Amino acid sequence: MSQFIKKRKLDKSAQDHLYFDSYADVGIHEEMIADKVRTNSYRLGILRNSPAIRGKVVLDVGAGTGVLSIFCVQAGARKVYAVEASAIAEQARDIVRLNKMEDKIDVIKGTLETTHLPEAVDVIVSEWMGYALLHESMLNSVLFARDKWLKPGGLILPSKAELYIAPINDLVVEDRLNFWGTVKDQYGVDMSCMSAFARKCIMNSDITVNLVTVEDVLSHPAKFAELDLHTVTAEQLQSLRGRFGCECFGSSCVNALCVWFSVTFPGEEKPLVLSTSPFQQETHWKQALLYLDEAVEVRQDTKVEGEITMYPSEESARHLCIHVDYTIGEHKKKSKTFFMGDGYTDPQ
Repeated sequence: MSQFIKKRKLDKSAQDHLYFDSYADVGIHEEMIADKVRTNSYRLGILRNSPAIRGKVVLDVGAGTGVLSIFCVQAGARKVYAVEASAIAEQARDIVRLNKMEDKIDVIKGTLETTHLPEAVDVIVSEWMGYALLHESMLNSVLFARDKWLKPGGLILPSKAELYIAPINDLVVEDRLNFWGTVKDQYGVDMSCMSAFARKCIMNSDITVNLVTVEDVLSHPAKFAELDLHTVTAEQLQSLRGRFGCECFGSSCVNALCVWFSVTFPGEEKPLVLSTSPFQQETHWKQALLYLDEAVEVRQDTKVEGEITMYPSEESARHLCIHVDYTIGEHKKKSKTFFMGDGYTDPQ
C-alpha cells in the first residue's frame, strides 16, 4: 500500500454493510461447513461440554447457517438464540425447521449489538475467527454479548485463543523472483531488469493468506499473544502486542514471517484445540504470511526475534493491520507494517 494514497474512510454502518453482505452468498458458508477440521472441532467441542449445556440457554453469535445452534440442541440445550445479521438468516430458519428444532432455536436476524433477548444466557458459542485470528473484528461482538447477556460464571465456546509466529522460506516466492533471470535462456530476451520490480510487487505490504508447508518453516513457533475470552476487553484488541523469539533449525533463507492461531474448547477431561498451524491438518484459514522487503540468510541457531502488534485499520475497523519490529541474527532491526482489506492476497 502506498503511503501517498489516502483511502476513503468508511463509516461504521458502511463497513458493517459490506461485511454482512459477504456472508449472504452460499460460497463462504460452503467453504466453512466443508472445512472438516473447523466444523468437527466445533461439534466435538460443544458435545464434550454437554454437561454444562444440558437444560441451559445458549446464544450463538453470528450464527450463519445455524449449524452450531443445532449442535447445541444436540448437546441438550433448552433454548438457543441464533443471532445472524446477514440475509443467510432466512436459510438458517429453513435448516432449523428441516431439523425439527424450531421450538428450541430462535433465529434472530439483526446485529448482536441491536438485538434484545428475552433472558440472560448460560452459554455463548461463536465461530468468530478471521484470517490471522482478528481480521473482520467479529470478536468485538462476542465480547459485547458476554458483557451484556452472559450470566456470571457462564461458559464461552471456545474460551481461549492463542497467536503464533515463525520465520519461513517461501520457495514459491523464491522461484517467482528468480524467474526473470531465466527468460533470456528460454526466449533469447534479457528481462533480468524485471527482478527488482517483481520483488517490489511480491514482497509488498499485504497480509497474504496461503498454505505453508512444514518444510518451509524454519524454527519452532513462538507464541506471542493469548486471549482469555472471559476477561479480554475490546480496548485491548485495539492494540494487541507481544514479543517473540525463534532459533532457526539450519541453513536457509528467511523471506517471510508466518502467523497462525489456535482456539481452545474447555473440557472436563481434556481441552479440545482447533489449530491452524502448518504442522496440523489444513483449514480454510490457511496461514497469514508477512513478506520481508529483503530475504536474509540464516544458519543453525540464528535468532529471529522482535515485537508484533495487531490493530484495526484506520480505514475500516474490520480490517487488520500488523506491525512487526524484527531482528534476524546480527542484522540491524527492521520494521514493516502489513495490511489486509476486504479481500486478501492469495498467490495461488
